[in-house]
Amino acid sequence: MRVTVWTNHVFRPEALAWLQARLDEAGHRLIVSATATASVLAAGQSDPGLAEADVAFGQPDPQHLLRCPGLRWLELSSAGYTRYDRDDLRSALRAQGVPVTNTSAVFADPCAQHVLAQMLALVRNLPVQWRNQDGVRDWRYLEDRFTNGVLTGQQVLLLGFGAIGRRLTELLRPFGCRIAAHRRTAQTTDGVEPVAEADLLRVLGTADHVVNILPETDATRGWMSAAYLAAMKPGGRYYNIGRGATTDQTALIAALRDGRIGAAYLDVMDPEPLPPDHPLWSTPNCYLTCHIGGGTGDQDEKLARHFFANLQAWLAGAPLTDRIF
Repeated sequence: MRVTVWTNHVFRPEALAWLQARLDEAGHRLIVSATATASVLAAGQSDPGLAEADVAFGQPDPQHLLRCPGLRWLELSSAGYTRYDRDDLRSALRAQGVPVTNTSAVFADPCAQHVLAQMLALVRNLPVQWRNQDGVRDWRYLEDRFTNGVLTGQQVLLLGFGAIGRRLTELLRPFGCRIAAHRRTAQTTDGVEPVAEADLLRVLGTADHVVNILPETDATRGWMSAAYLAAMKPGGRYYNIGRGATTDQTALIAALRDGRIGAAYLDVMDPEPLPPDHPLWSTPNCYLTCHIGGGTGDQDEKLARHFFANLQAWLAGAPLTDRIF
């Protein structure tokens, strides 16, 4: 079967060339949108080329998807899918028999390693040392040598347990960390303690590290609230690699300023880009990276290969990787 593929993802040239060659070999047609976007954070614009497609890859305009009866499969170029998590769109695509996949498998390992790097940095006092080198250059021997710690045996609470959470669990196991996870569906995973909502306050009070991997939905906006932050273990560290809107940032700033929690590392914030005068930039013990957690130099090649492998599976009637619905 020959199909028309539409994309509004801005691939790096070598990745686009690879995908174009694979599609040409199989006799498929590729439409690259004139309104393609380089950022998955930006909603795609309506594009007449989408109406010609059997398959879409990228971040298409959700409203335009409702007017595409010929669409047969959609793959998102991101792990997050907030703008597509709508009852009307789900119903319409299901009625058409259109499966929707994301690309969590591409981003799980870099996101998990990004969090692990920050956990190790914070427990070993590296940010303080780096800031000192760029600042007053005090010899912080007593301050930092004897407040250093190790991850070994520490307790980690994961908020969300999808592809990133599973990969982070694998990376933490050699450190002998005790890992618990709160998730929408209560499932048991080897070596990971499931945490019901009724037990969250108790577990927050014992966790050395709390890692937020929640997607942004109506139910999760502001989910990490002042009450949950107040319940954290004194000196505990908080991380967000999911979506910025899932954290009550005002409450987080207050908890950091009064020392109730030891530190926070955020790769995602609300809004993005974060304005230069936003208080998160200057909040004590708050460390920010600019939504780079999932990035790698070969990201686009991995996205192209993920999509093409799923395309082959879809054409063969085989299960799809990273299917959402």
